[in-house]
Amino acid sequence: MKAVISLKNLSKTIGKSEILSDISLSLQSGEVFGFLGPNGAGKTTTMKAILGIIEPTSGQVRIFGKLPTDTAVQMRIGFMPENTYLYKYLTGDEFLDFNGRFYNLSREKLEERKTWALEKVGLVQARNKRLNAYSKGMLQRIGLAQAILHDPDIIFLDEPMSGLDPVGRKMVKDLLLELKATGKTIFFNTHILSDVESICDSFAIICEWHLVAHEQVAMLKMPIEDFFMERIEENSTRNHIE
Repeated sequence: MKAVISLKNLSKTIGKSEILSDISLSLQSGEVFGFLGPNGAGKTTTMKAILGIIEPTSGQVRIFGKLPTDTAVQMRIGFMPENTYLYKYLTGDEFLDFNGRFYNLSREKLEERKTWALEKVGLVQARNKRLNAYSKGMLQRIGLAQAILHDPDIIFLDEPMSGLDPVGRKMVKDLLLELKATGKTIFFNTHILSDVESICDSFAIICEWHLVAHEQVAMLKMPIEDFFMERIEENSTRNHIE
């Protein structure tokens, strides 16, 4: 099966500082992938390079076999950044309306998709409230709604559970499982190891800009927390020796 996301020897340097080093990954259609790592390890930088938001210094990124900047590719991708920039004078409904117009949806289809997305994130009752009246968790959920609004084939989520209370976390987790069941490919950055264990097919760990593991969840022989700490400590020890 051909990979829908492929990274080959991806590196990024700013000045004399390397912020990504030789990252290679591939994801299959319908796969749910969790990207783990300590703060500052390079998770968000990697995601931005995949999406074409930043240009790698070397290496190759392909989505559906094409460059991520290809318009046809971008139409099939949904993206929720960790800190979504929101026009807070807009209502939730207006925010989705604004985003939906980038995808050439008909008025009828956009209205249908807006209601669907708002229902999925539990914000139907708040659709006519301005975003400046939303809580942090509500803003997180409206950001997720815009990422899935146009029914993308691949969904990129940067820390989707951040700032959510237990009810919101359960809602988002159930939504990711529902999207998984429909065959969507999901790539999400997270610090929450238990979510990877319960949602993901595969995961990778990045530490100090290097990939230190890429595993199938079902093949793990130990709790993911223990595996994560083992890989991080091995990498730290190796770098200390070097």
